[in-house]
Amino acid sequence: MMPIYLIMLTLIAACDNTQLGQAEVKKQMQTNDKNVKYATAVLAGGCFWCVEADLKKLPGVKDVLSGYAGGQGKNPTYENYTRLGHIEAVEVYYDPGEISYADILDYFLRHIDPTDEGGQFADRGSGYRPAIFYQTEEEKNIAQKLLGELDQSGKFSRPVAVALMKHTAFYPAEEYHQDYAAKNPMHYGAYRVGSGREGFLRQTWPDNVCPLPRRQKQDRTKGTGNLKKKLSLLQYEVTQLGGTEPPFANEYFDNKREGIYVDVVSGEPLFSSQDKYDSGSGWPSFSRVLEPANIVERQDKSFGMIRTEVRSKKADSHLGHLFPDGPQPTGMRYCVNSAALRFVAKEDLAREGYGDYLKLFEKK
Repeated sequence: MMPIYLIMLTLIAACDNTQLGQAEVKKQMQTNDKNVKYATAVLAGGCFWCVEADLKKLPGVKDVLSGYAGGQGKNPTYENYTRLGHIEAVEVYYDPGEISYADILDYFLRHIDPTDEGGQFADRGSGYRPAIFYQTEEEKNIAQKLLGELDQSGKFSRPVAVALMKHTAFYPAEEYHQDYAAKNPMHYGAYRVGSGREGFLRQTWPDNVCPLPRRQKQDRTKGTGNLKKKLSLLQYEVTQLGGTEPPFANEYFDNKREGIYVDVVSGEPLFSSQDKYDSGSGWPSFSRVLEPANIVERQDKSFGMIRTEVRSKKADSHLGHLFPDGPQPTGMRYCVNSAALRFVAKEDLAREGYGDYLKLFEKK
C-alpha cells in the first residue's frame, strides 16, 4: 500500500491543473507597489509546502510563495517542472529592517537536511534538491560563510551539500499549492510527519521543532520575565508569534489523564480534561472553557480566512482557534496548541495551588 503522503500527492496533483492564477497576481502587486520595499530570497529545501510554512513564521517575513526555480524552461507547471530542470522552491518577501538575509538563511538551513543532495526526506530526485539562489555577490558571500560554518560545526556526519546557484527566474506554482499548510492542515501535517521531515527536525534539534533565528528581537510581552529562557522555542513561537505546531505530533492531543490545562506562560486555568474530546484534528480539542474570564476571542483574517483566534487574558498567549463544529451541548471546538498549555494532573492540583478544581473530579 502506498504511504499516506504519496497518496496525498497523487490526489492533489490530479485535483487542480490551474496555472499561476492568484499567486502571479499577488506577486505582481507586491513587486509593482512603489510603497513596498521588501527584499526577496529564493530558497529550495524539498517540498515547497513545508519550506513555505516554516519561513512564514519568521518575524520580518511578509509573504512566501511556492514555485519553481533553477531550470531553463519558462512557465513550468507541477507536471513538467523537473523535465525543464527546475527545483521546487520558495520566494521569500521580507523587510530588511526587521530581519537580515543571514538570519533567513540560518533559519532555513535548520529546517531541511542540508547534507542530502539527492532530494529531501521521502521526496527524491533533482526536483527536490536543496539550494540557495543568490541574487548579488553579497548574498553569495553570506551564503558561502553560513554553509561553511555549518559544514565545520560537526553537527552532521556527512558534508553539507546545499547547492549555491545564481538566481535567474522564479515561477509561482499553481494556486492550490499556495498556503497549503494553512488551507489543508490535516493533510499537510500527515505529509510532514509521513515524509520524515518532522522526525528529522525533532531528532536534529531536539529542544526545538521550529528554531527561531539566533539574532531574534526582544520579547514583545512585558512583565513575564525572559520568556525565551522560560519557554522552549516551540512554546515561544506558538504563544508569542502565533505559530502552529504539527498535528498528531504534539504533547497533549492524545492525553486522556484527568486534570486541568493552564497557560504555559502565566498558569491561568483554561480547560478541563472533562471537556476534552478527540476531534480527529490532531490537536487538543475542548468543547468549553474552564474559566471563560481567562479567554479572549479575536477575529483572525490571516491566510485569506476569517477565523476566531483564542488567546489567554492575562498572558495574552496565542492558544489556537475556536470553531462551531464541536459536540453538544455547546457545539463549539476550542482547537488549542499543546505548546501553549501545561497539564496539571488531578493528583497534583492541590500541591500546585489549583485545589479548588478538585471538586470537578469528585464522583457523584
